[in-house]
Amino acid sequence: MTYLETRLPEVKVFKDPVHRYVHVSDQIVWDLIATKEFQRLRRIHQLGTTSLTFHGAEHSRFNHSLGVYEITRRIVEGTFAKEIQWDNEERLVALCAALLHDLGHGPFSHAFEKVFSTNHEHYTMAIVTGNTEVRMVLERAGALFPEKVAAVINKTYQNQTLVKLISSQIDADRMDYLLRDAYYTGVSYGNFDMERIMRVMRPSPDGNGVIIKQSGMHAVEDYIVSRYQMYQQVYFHPVSRSAEVLLWKILERAQQLYEQGYHFEQTPVQLLPFLKRDVSLDEYIALDDTVLMYFFSVWQYEQDLILSDLCSRFLNRRLLQYITYDSKEDAELYAKLKGLLEKAEIDPEYYLVIDSTSDLPYDLYEPEDVGGRSPIQLLMPNGELHELSTESPIVEAIGGKRRVDIKLYYPLDFIESGRISAPIAEDIIGLIHAHSLKDYKKIKKAHRSSGCAQSIENYI
Repeated sequence: MTYLETRLPEVKVFKDPVHRYVHVSDQIVWDLIATKEFQRLRRIHQLGTTSLTFHGAEHSRFNHSLGVYEITRRIVEGTFAKEIQWDNEERLVALCAALLHDLGHGPFSHAFEKVFSTNHEHYTMAIVTGNTEVRMVLERAGALFPEKVAAVINKTYQNQTLVKLISSQIDADRMDYLLRDAYYTGVSYGNFDMERIMRVMRPSPDGNGVIIKQSGMHAVEDYIVSRYQMYQQVYFHPVSRSAEVLLWKILERAQQLYEQGYHFEQTPVQLLPFLKRDVSLDEYIALDDTVLMYFFSVWQYEQDLILSDLCSRFLNRRLLQYITYDSKEDAELYAKLKGLLEKAEIDPEYYLVIDSTSDLPYDLYEPEDVGGRSPIQLLMPNGELHELSTESPIVEAIGGKRRVDIKLYYPLDFIESGRISAPIAEDIIGLIHAHSLKDYKKIKKAHRSSGCAQSIENYI
């Protein structure tokens, strides 16, 4: 019996709050879970700084990866098994790719990548194909098996149905993180009928992806609306973004101090390769959320007042306040606030920060996938394929429209605590109040013109 054919003596299960159970029967999957690179995902938060807004969001990339594996397993061994005679190797390529798709995420992924120009997708590929325990396990299945798994993750695998199962506009990755993130944040926005979607999923007749039976259209509408609401209400929450801004600025300050030859009271050994911009794969894997949090706790006592303050803010949730910002209309406001902070000897590079987010709820326009954006096709009763938005008024209404949200973050506590002299503080408060009043009137006018009766008296 070959390694690919080896099954566990009995099915192993992980108790899971989203899927109830995650089932493992293949030896290769069990061995991959035991590798140090996969276990590292226990120490990488799935939602970064979001737990500072939604306190339950402490879950990790580890349990998300198990969830993506479980959804993929159910589709491959259930729904799709009726349509396709899966080769056992092909089945395991899909399951291993689903399990390992997030291996390369770094600590607090997005802020870390912004400062150090790392790419989690690049490191995922490097872990799967490099000198790692993961590759050693995969190679037991064949010399080319690691490259096949990497090709699925990289979206270049010849069987695009496997690729689209894990990375498309309706895939195992998105379905798991929406349900999982909704569960751990305690919101209802991300909930949708995943079981129904899995029942109506079919492999595309041309072998180039996944299609949905027309009878399941409403479940897919619910999924897309859930995704839209999760981005607006959870992933782009301005308070979580304030924490991420602090994290981003802590790392920027550490980089600047290192380049200036600053002597840290405790040398950030695990961060030095990143500060030097010369990182080996082993050094990348050695870094996780716990390492960064340790250095933040140490740095709050550094002699550098900016680094010390930013770390203390992050650890003790003294976040920056925010106002909405328009890059065209509010450039003068930014310039004035910047001047006032400089006058108060507060560095605006670290305390006056513009942060922008955007999301495309559903992409109508790219028939061929660029990074997982191929449109969702409905299988009509007559056998024709229709793009989802041509049949769904709901998807047509929100599809193809990029939502952009920009916030300007500033240190309100410095103003209120007396850290800034009274005349300067009054000028800053006056500018912010005038901006908020203008913003309030703009939104009130928009609500009136749309006939919306919702109260916005608490906007400012």
